[in-house]
Amino acid sequence: MSYAALWCKSNFSFLEGASHPWEYVERAHDFDLDAVALTDRDGVYGVVRAHVATKDHAVPLIIGSEVTCYEPGADVPTSIVLLAKNRVGYRNLTRLLSRGRLRCPKGESRVEWPEVAEHAENLIALTRLDGQTPGELLKDAFDDRVYAMAIRHHLDTDDAQEQLLAAEAQRLGIDVVAGSEVLYHDRGRRPLQDVLTCIRHKTTLADVGTKLRANDTHALHSPTDFEELFEDHPDWVSRTSEIADQCTFSLGALRYVYPSERLPDGTTSGEWLEHLAWDGAMRRYRGQIPDDVRKQIEYELAIIGELDYAGYFLTMWEIVDYCRKNRILCQGRGSAANSAVCFALGITAVDPVRMSLLFERFISRERSEPPDIDLDISHERREEVIQHVYEKYGRTHAAMVANFVRYRPKSAVREVGKVLGIPETSLDRVAKMLSHYSNLTTDELYTAGLDPENPTNRLLFELAVEVQDFPRHLSIHPGGFLLGHEAVHDLVPIENATMENRTVIQWDKYDVEDLELFKVDLLGLGALTQLDKG
Repeated sequence: MSYAALWCKSNFSFLEGASHPWEYVERAHDFDLDAVALTDRDGVYGVVRAHVATKDHAVPLIIGSEVTCYEPGADVPTSIVLLAKNRVGYRNLTRLLSRGRLRCPKGESRVEWPEVAEHAENLIALTRLDGQTPGELLKDAFDDRVYAMAIRHHLDTDDAQEQLLAAEAQRLGIDVVAGSEVLYHDRGRRPLQDVLTCIRHKTTLADVGTKLRANDTHALHSPTDFEELFEDHPDWVSRTSEIADQCTFSLGALRYVYPSERLPDGTTSGEWLEHLAWDGAMRRYRGQIPDDVRKQIEYELAIIGELDYAGYFLTMWEIVDYCRKNRILCQGRGSAANSAVCFALGITAVDPVRMSLLFERFISRERSEPPDIDLDISHERREEVIQHVYEKYGRTHAAMVANFVRYRPKSAVREVGKVLGIPETSLDRVAKMLSHYSNLTTDELYTAGLDPENPTNRLLFELAVEVQDFPRHLSIHPGGFLLGHEAVHDLVPIENATMENRTVIQWDKYDVEDLELFKVDLLGLGALTQLDKG
């Protein structure tokens, strides 16, 4: 008998989970679990990393989130775990998370219980039925898709809380399911999770007190361990797999084709792109398009139409047209320069036919990857273009791509050392010595100026190596946009950035590329500013 782990938080529950998303997938595969759910707090930041890992380690992956919830007007939060059954459920989850994030400053989220009920369709709810949870509301909204989650972590309070939960579940007519809050894939990560907790609370191990988890039972359990933990309720264990069977959604279903649209006069996107391309070519070649150029444009337009990319080219043309009309210097670059259509539209400045450039380096039927056009913009005026994009598409249809600020050798040593109580003067010296390293090994730390025989220093070495590459917080990609005529918040949650009037999705450029989504890059270039001033 196996089970499904339904409540796992990775290191994308920033400074809470102590394992990478793919480590859960790998360990779930090793354990032969029925499924593993990634349920990071108020987001789906790590799900693409987990999804990619399932290609090499086959295990059903459930997409969900632990959502921070409030009673209307109240300030004391609790949470609920929501799991997506299918594409509709996932859409409702991303919309709900967007709503909670966009009303709050960066790093915070506030969802109220009635909003959870409004987004309940095709979501499964796992609740602990604590005193702040509106059981009747959840039962009415989710019907047989809400479960009372019994949590066991070998605490003195487990039995009493479980009895209350079981009694309330019986009163409401809700089934009970076995659960465990999973914060790391292996028990050996428990010390690192303690350190992350201290960093989150801005304190040291000596002073953190009861904010730490009481033991190491927050690791991903093997089937044998989980069955033993709930040996008196095998039906609760089997129910985890029943829930997993209902969750069929995969991120592979997000094969996002940049949507075409019919213009007000009935012209399709493809027809409008063709008109603009030929009109632009006539201007480029002063009224007489060479035969080889005409043949190349016809070839490219056929592929663009076949792959349904016309809307993307029209978006790039519109942005370039806005820049031209407002005297903002811009220039397309990269593999887009291999396209005669891009040249005709004024997106790029190099004639690819005359230069014998290969179009298939930009778009290929065989690769079936979306095109990626980088647009350099005078850096002093790039914000005007960014705000134009927001205004034209709307905040639900345009958001910037994220960048995850991660722990590097210098920051890892500095923050872990503070938690361990090492004097800042020593840490500053060591961090400075490590500032030129892009990677960290124990041997390098041994030579960085601290006594390797000291137990505290040895612990610092080990933990600093482990926390390397962990995401620290969300930032913004220099200029990447995810946008389209369909709502972006149906693909991925949107949240506020620190910078005023900026909103950002919960995935970075690598996630976007792995899911083959369309990204528009609007990059600031100082050289264009100098040309403009010159």
